[in-house]
Amino acid sequence: MEAFFDIGPLWVWAFAFGVVICAGMVKGVVGFAMPTVMMAGLSSVMAPDLALAALILPTLATNLWQALRQGARAALASVRRFRVFLMVGGVVMVLAAQLVPVLPPAGMLLFIGPLITLYALSTLFGRGLRVSPDQGPKGEAAMGALAGVFGGISGMWGPPTVAMLTARGTEKTEQMRVQGVIYGLGALALVGAHIGSGVLRAETLPLSLGMMPPALLGIWIGFRLQDRFDQVAFRRMTLWVLLIAGLNLIRRGIMIL
Repeated sequence: MEAFFDIGPLWVWAFAFGVVICAGMVKGVVGFAMPTVMMAGLSSVMAPDLALAALILPTLATNLWQALRQGARAALASVRRFRVFLMVGGVVMVLAAQLVPVLPPAGMLLFIGPLITLYALSTLFGRGLRVSPDQGPKGEAAMGALAGVFGGISGMWGPPTVAMLTARGTEKTEQMRVQGVIYGLGALALVGAHIGSGVLRAETLPLSLGMMPPALLGIWIGFRLQDRFDQVAFRRMTLWVLLIAGLNLIRRGIMIL
């Protein structure tokens, strides 16, 4: 329990809870970016390994809520509809991840960051990639492979997946649900991986549990806000968050150089 009680004075807790609520709100509105916001904010007041431990269970819980918000039947229907995208993306992500040891970290970030940024900017100005929803299995497999390559070499499948779903013109409720399914599966893997790594252990588990209430409050607020937005507003907000994510990847790549 030591790590739970020793992260700092009361203002640190207040700041951490504020960060987590904001991260949950962003996720509730656009369906992604929660780990990015939490890691950036929490690591400014605690050690990076504690920040990572703190986000593990909130990420899992919020993704499950997002995936199952319309019920298990709707989630399964979305999985069936996007099964080619999900299967190909998952396989390619695993294969692409094998390239990570031979690629420089800055190179990975500076590869995906400009592409995500360019996509978001061009789409905001009406010249982005558009893919027909009726593209067929081959087109969906190509989209899944592209998202898998980006996710595998960067370790971040969120922005590439969102870019592909947005290019496809996916309806906002289904896009949120599909993102929840994809990220939920990833969050389950994250829990297992960091139990094995020792990041999530008896000392840090209470910290992660303690961050769940503000995360759930934040995503609830975000869902309420998102329900008020039409498809056009949802798409624009998603693109702005993608743009920020892309610029952050570029920033991180430059800092590593």
